[in-house]
Amino acid sequence: MSDSEDMTEFASIVERIERGEVPIKNIERELICPICKELFTHPLILPCQHSVCHKCVKELLMLNHEDSFDAGSECSLPGSPRSRVPSPSMERLDRLVRSGSISSPGWRRGSVTPRVTAIPCPGCQHDIDLGERGISMLFRNFTLESIVERYRQAARAAVAIMCNICKPPQQEATKSCMDCKASYCNECFKLHHPWGTPKAQHEYVGPTTNFRPKVLMCPEHEMEKVNMYCEVCRRPVCHLCKLGGSHANHKVTSMGSAYKILKEKLAKSIHYLISKEDQVRTQITELEVLINKTEENGQLAERQANEHFERLFETLQERKSEMLRSIEQSRNRRMEQLRGQVEEYQGMLENSGLVGYAQEVLKETDQSCFVQTAKQLHVRIQKATESLRTFHPAADPCFDEFVLDTSREEMLLKEMCFGGVPDPPLIDLSNSRVYNEASICWRLSDDHLPTDHHMLEYRRLGGPGQSPSQEDGEDNGVWRATDRVYGPSTVVCDLEPDSLYSFRVRSCRNSMFSPYSPEVTFHTPPAPVFGFLFSDKCGFSTERLILNKRRDTVESVAGMAFLLAAERVQTGSYIGLDYIIGDTGISQGRHYWAFKVEPYSYMVKVGVASDTKLIEWFHNPRDTSSPRYDHDSGHDSGSEDACYELSQPFTLVTLGMGKLIIPKSSSTSSSSTANAQSADPGSRILPMPQRLGICLDYDACRVYFYDADTMRCLYERQVDCSGTMYPAFGLMGSGKVQLEEFLASKRLAF
Repeated sequence: MSDSEDMTEFASIVERIERGEVPIKNIERELICPICKELFTHPLILPCQHSVCHKCVKELLMLNHEDSFDAGSECSLPGSPRSRVPSPSMERLDRLVRSGSISSPGWRRGSVTPRVTAIPCPGCQHDIDLGERGISMLFRNFTLESIVERYRQAARAAVAIMCNICKPPQQEATKSCMDCKASYCNECFKLHHPWGTPKAQHEYVGPTTNFRPKVLMCPEHEMEKVNMYCEVCRRPVCHLCKLGGSHANHKVTSMGSAYKILKEKLAKSIHYLISKEDQVRTQITELEVLINKTEENGQLAERQANEHFERLFETLQERKSEMLRSIEQSRNRRMEQLRGQVEEYQGMLENSGLVGYAQEVLKETDQSCFVQTAKQLHVRIQKATESLRTFHPAADPCFDEFVLDTSREEMLLKEMCFGGVPDPPLIDLSNSRVYNEASICWRLSDDHLPTDHHMLEYRRLGGPGQSPSQEDGEDNGVWRATDRVYGPSTVVCDLEPDSLYSFRVRSCRNSMFSPYSPEVTFHTPPAPVFGFLFSDKCGFSTERLILNKRRDTVESVAGMAFLLAAERVQTGSYIGLDYIIGDTGISQGRHYWAFKVEPYSYMVKVGVASDTKLIEWFHNPRDTSSPRYDHDSGHDSGSEDACYELSQPFTLVTLGMGKLIIPKSSSTSSSSTANAQSADPGSRILPMPQRLGICLDYDACRVYFYDADTMRCLYERQVDCSGTMYPAFGLMGSGKVQLEEFLASKRLAF
């Protein structure tokens, strides 16, 4: 498509908008601030290209500053779980700072209440760092501001904009001057903007209340207009930004070219959307059919569910009637028996004249007459006496045999649901981490039904030097299950070091288990996890390094301090590294830690260093040094042959630009291999792993570097462990290092 066709197409699109075929009232949801949920007021463009109200950005900054202050106060409390006692070597470094004996410009003591310039974007949820200038570094979104103003005018079309110059009664305005920032009726405009005067050249538009500036100024250089577009950062810049600012090495284009390209792209996108109107209407019709089917099927499902429950209710009602009838029959029978016994004993009370009659018989003196009468009387009295002596109730008042246990039925009713066998979950490799403890995460399908619980199983496939087929140990090959898990993750403890483990998981619903997930394998590191955070005191350069609040991520930025230091850069010299170390040292045992270096990083050195070497580096900073001095080799490269196997109190490897550089003095294999590496520089270059692991064997005075995903050893070397060893990181230029969350999770008790 030619340029003329593009412009014709764009013009037709603009005409459709102006004709009202795309009414402005339909774009209201695009004009709402994601924070305050109101129309934008002075919107600012964040680096991620989302817009937020100016007042909302200020509120976010204030909120984050209060959170940071609270967190810092917590750290200072003696009873805080995050407070820690520095090791002697750390105290020694800190004393050097207080005494002023360390003169490195990068050595700064952390402030208790640092200035917070990072906010979370409400649109993409990413952390946005505004830099030292804060809000002043953000552009105002004048285009969005104008659209909001036009929307406001359309919404209150009945309310006219009045002339600001007329005396009462005011006339309705017909023009607004952007230079005078006022609205005029026709007569007042002619009066205040006469022909032949400078005011006649003012810019005027239709009646408006939004008098925005005519020119967009650079936020970094306030007196300069933006006249170029940075294609790397995707933002307007001025010529000073390109010459010596933060966009010096970026690809820029002219503002006119960027305007034309972006306008054509936007026009094509709008044209594509408009050309697909018929397709959208067809899809809307299909969706409406689906809505009707959904309504019908939902009502059918409700009727079927009601029928099932009605049948359950009928069955329960029948059983209820039968059991209540049994209880009633038993109760009536027992009542009759007990009432008969009461009547029998009541008769004894009513025959009390029998006793008196017997007493009168006893008065008879004629023996033959007495015997004749007393024999029958004695039988009657003896019978009454025996019934009193052997009293038993005719019925048992207890109804224990009618106690109803419904616990099993209640459990079945509670577990009743619509689903059958649940779908198997999938183990999430990107979020799972395995050390001497394993944090295994999994996810369910998007349309899964609720599950009762999950069961994770794991087995050990092999240890050091074993293949998966060599399952000769008691634990090898035997699946072990965890307790019931009610969430999407769990932790498995006490794993063997340097071993291969397999994991699988399944879900349970209504006592029905899903199939097992596909098995995944992880290799545990050769030593227990060493937990630490970045130290914000020893050698930390606040000018060139940015440390996040959690102290598990450090980022190097090439700012003004780097440019000022460039005056000392001459032929044969280079700018020194900015070092940062872990806040915990190692004085014995074997330890392992892992981290990620961002692929865009220019140069990052990682490894270990002793406290004595750190003091030397911080006390004698090398802003300019000989290029023959190489931290990786540990000695002057000119005398490499003479010092090839000397043990140094530090070992560092270099990562940058997506590569990992093996040091020249590599002792990973035989001397022939080492000589071959020295002869062939290409053999020292490896692809940068996604995660790098380091294992320090303090007692054996040896350090190992691993690909943390495959646990393949990339490089190992002898190191002098005569003092306390610290994880060390050196950054130059742009770069970022992030510690594994599993390393810092037990330390970050917020």
